[in-house]
Amino acid sequence: MSAAKTKAQAIINENAVAVFSKSYCPYCKASKNLLDGLGAKYYLIELDQVDDGSAIQSALADISGQTTVPNIYIGQKHIGGNSDLQAKKGELKSLLTEVGAI
Repeated sequence: MSAAKTKAQAIINENAVAVFSKSYCPYCKASKNLLDGLGAKYYLIELDQVDDGSAIQSALADISGQTTVPNIYIGQKHIGGNSDLQAKKGELKSLLTEVGAI
């Protein structure tokens, strides 16, 4: 397994909520705003601000099949991107409570 894939998998495994993002991405901002609005605690990694960001993004494509950001995991389950997260708005609070993120 590549170092990037090991790192990405460790982030997913060790955090109730993991958000793989890019700082300039409007969809990422919308996801972070939604989580912040609920008071969620989440691990955030801005892939455009870390040296191995593109390698991590490639590794995430292997792990989840998703090549875009945001790439969101709650309770080690792949949620998807911003539209997937927004679609779960109704159940999000209970989902986050379940994993201890709020």
